[in-house]
Amino acid sequence: MTVVTVPYEATRTPRVKRPVVGGALLLPAVAFLTAFLVLPSLVLLAYSFMTPQTGGGMGFPLHLSSYARLLTEPTYQQVILRTLRIALITSVATAVLAYPLAIVIAHGNPKFSRLVIVLVVMPLLVSVLVRTYGWQILLGNNRTGAINWLLADMGLKSIVIKLLYSETAVIIASVHVFLPLMVLPIAGSLARIDPSITQAARMLGASSWGAFRLITFPLTFPGLAAGLGIVFSLTAASYITPAMIGGRTGAMLGNLLEQQMTTVYDWSMGGAIAVVMVLISVTVNLAINRLVDRRVNAMNAGNGRNK
Repeated sequence: MTVVTVPYEATRTPRVKRPVVGGALLLPAVAFLTAFLVLPSLVLLAYSFMTPQTGGGMGFPLHLSSYARLLTEPTYQQVILRTLRIALITSVATAVLAYPLAIVIAHGNPKFSRLVIVLVVMPLLVSVLVRTYGWQILLGNNRTGAINWLLADMGLKSIVIKLLYSETAVIIASVHVFLPLMVLPIAGSLARIDPSITQAARMLGASSWGAFRLITFPLTFPGLAAGLGIVFSLTAASYITPAMIGGRTGAMLGNLLEQQMTTVYDWSMGGAIAVVMVLISVTVNLAINRLVDRRVNAMNAGNGRNK
C-alpha cells in the first residue's frame, strides 16, 4: 500500500486577509455615515455657493456673496464673535470646575467617588430642554425668578438680578449642560497617573499646588484636550439653550442658522453659516491637538535628557 503524504500547508483552510475582514466590518458604519452625514453636508456646502431659484430650488450662477455677507456685515460678525466668546468661556469654566470633581472620582474614597460619578452623570439623563427650562425659572429677571424671589424673601427687595436673556445666562446653563463631558475625560487621564508620583513630589518638598501644576496637570493634557474639544464644539453649535435663555443678546450661530433656513428661507446663507460653524470647530480641535502634541513631545524630550 502506497502512503501519500500531503503537505501541512495544503490541509489548512485559507485565511481571509485581515484588511478584507476589517473593511467588511466597517462597511455598514461607513455606508450609514456617508448616507446621513457626508452627503447632506456636501449638499449643504454646495447650497452655500448656489443662487436661490424662483421655483424654490437652488441653482446657478455660483457665488461667494453669502460668505462675504457673513464675514463682513456687522450683525453677522457680532453673532460669530459672541459664539466664539461663549464657547471659549464655557470651555475654560468647565475645565476649572471639572478638575476637583475628576480628582475625587479618580483618587478619592471609593464610595464617595461613586457618589460623585452618579451626581456628575445624572444630568445627562435629563433632556437639555428640561434643564434649560429649569435655568429659565432660576434666572428669571423678575420676582418670579427663583434667585430674585429668594433675595426679596431675605428682605433685599431693592436688588433685582437680571441674568435671563443675556450671554451670562447662556454661559451658566452651558457650563451645567456640558460639565460631565469635561469631567469624564479628565478623570480618565487622572486614573492612569500613579499616585506615588505625586507623593514623591510632596516628599521632595513640593506643595499640593506645586505638585498639581508641575505633575498632575501636564499629565492630564490628553483628557483636557478631549474635554475642551467636545465642550467647545457642542457649545458653539448650541441652539436650544441660547434660544430659550439667551434672547437677542445671547443668540449664537445655531440660532442664526435656524432663522435663515426656516424664517428667511435663504438656503445659501444657511449653508454658509453651517460651513463656518464646522470650520470653527475643526480649526479649534486641530489647534488644541497640536498644542497637546507639542507639550507631550516636549515632556518626552525632557524625560529623555534626564535619563
